[in-house]
Amino acid sequence: MAERSTAAVDVADNSGDEPLTAKADQADQSTADGVAQNLERNTKNDEAQGRDGTSGPGKTSPPELHSGHKLARRYRLEECVTRLDGFSSWRAVDEKLRRAVGVHVLPADHSRARSVLAAARSSALLGDPRFVQVLDAVEENDLVYVVHEWLPDATELTTLLSVGPLEPHDAYQMVSQVAAAMAAAHREGLAHLRLNPNAVLRASTGQWRIRGLAVNAALRGISSDTPQRADTEAIGALLYAALTQRWPYESDAYGLSGLPKDVGLIAPDQVRAGVHRGLSELAMRALVNDGATASRHESACTTPEDLVKAIGEMPRIRPPEPAFAAPPEYQRTTYQQGTYGRTTPPGVTQPVPSPPPPLQSRTGKALKWAVSALLIAALGLGSWQLADALMQQGDKADDTNQTQTTDGNDKGSKKPKPTKPLAIEGAQEYVVSGNAQAAEDVGNTYDGDSSTFWRTNRYNDGPELAPYKPGVGIVYDLGSSKEVSAASIALRYGGDHTTATLYATDSLTPSTGIDGMAKIGTATTSGTSLTMKASKPVKTQYVLLWITAVPNAPTDGYSSAGYKQAITDLKFTG
Repeated sequence: MAERSTAAVDVADNSGDEPLTAKADQADQSTADGVAQNLERNTKNDEAQGRDGTSGPGKTSPPELHSGHKLARRYRLEECVTRLDGFSSWRAVDEKLRRAVGVHVLPADHSRARSVLAAARSSALLGDPRFVQVLDAVEENDLVYVVHEWLPDATELTTLLSVGPLEPHDAYQMVSQVAAAMAAAHREGLAHLRLNPNAVLRASTGQWRIRGLAVNAALRGISSDTPQRADTEAIGALLYAALTQRWPYESDAYGLSGLPKDVGLIAPDQVRAGVHRGLSELAMRALVNDGATASRHESACTTPEDLVKAIGEMPRIRPPEPAFAAPPEYQRTTYQQGTYGRTTPPGVTQPVPSPPPPLQSRTGKALKWAVSALLIAALGLGSWQLADALMQQGDKADDTNQTQTTDGNDKGSKKPKPTKPLAIEGAQEYVVSGNAQAAEDVGNTYDGDSSTFWRTNRYNDGPELAPYKPGVGIVYDLGSSKEVSAASIALRYGGDHTTATLYATDSLTPSTGIDGMAKIGTATTSGTSLTMKASKPVKTQYVLLWITAVPNAPTDGYSSAGYKQAITDLKFTG
């Protein structure tokens, strides 16, 4: 088995938002790359200023923190959730915006204060909604504190696994979203190094979010010479635990039992029956990432980007079919005149009134004869008209120059051609300028799962994107040249308005700009659905969905408020 990296050594650790404990996380500090040197250096610093946050000679003691203490006249501390190694983490209230937040606090003269501030500010600049956002990072009154989002409706992976392993589709969604988020973070030079079940949350919307990017490692003084490999192995451990409800090392951790001693790392499908074979191999490829054979057939994944590619090559795992309960058996009821709303004692039968006898009179007989005579007259008249029509039709049939229509409409009329859905074979984000929005999530727009989506970045000004870039979009591959007549798009946010245009283009990477493409249709909406119809069908293999305006959407537990949009489902018809 490969030598453990930094993220894999978490045995009984506690991140900044985890339950209060007095145990130091010695496992991480003793095995992480370069941590031994940090520990020796920090020990020397402790002699001068106090490792637990107390001041050294000549230093001013920071104020004592307690429930009700207020930072920056704004953040009121409510409950301490961690007090460890010279720092503390709190659940607090932002009295200005009236919302719950989380706060990490440590003395300004703490040996890690500078690195914590730097990590928090770098994480805040990322602005990726898949991570719990850093809202503030301040040094004030001999204290350094980092304020971040607090998600009361989110559930830690630790809590989910206390009940049992995840379903294959849930595990697939978790590893897909976490790997894609970490790949985006590493592209910006940010690593987590403390990625464990306590740091991964599932929101009430079903989306997975990661907390503590860069900050949790800085709080513990953890670093690594191979951060991508460390985070990749950590993702593999998360997937292993999600599939088996076991921690993939010998030590117990996060409420999970470790593997038997002296057995080594065995594949998840050998630990628990019924584990998805593809996900089992994916976990092994991430865990054994030292260049050795990671699974039965595939090579190792050494970076989150490798994991994203490996997941993309897997067959998509569909959610389980919903189980519909059988409708209740039909209860026959009786309605009896004069008894509605009253119950009848058992054994008592209500008499049912019989209908009155038919009225037999001379007037009735006369009326019957009159109606019969009218019917006979009408039949005779109808027969004469029918015969006349048949004779005229026979005369027309003799005329060889006369054209007939089979549908009874005017000559040359045609029925509308029925539409049919068009399959999407692939997609790629189209970037004209600046950075991509969420290139790894484009497949979520046509996977048939309304809980997954591709989203734009959040913009401060809007709704037009022109101040930032001409627009954002995705090019779809229909597999072959087909007639496109319409598109239906399901959106995540309503708000002011969304403006989108369909263009026919020549490839997934168009050789011309927007001006050189054939427009199919344009539409604007203020709701969460958008339908575009072409004035006439356009034949093409590649279709560009181009968004030029997005709504001012509120915060939804997944991202902060701002001008943004997300596509959950898209379908083409032709």
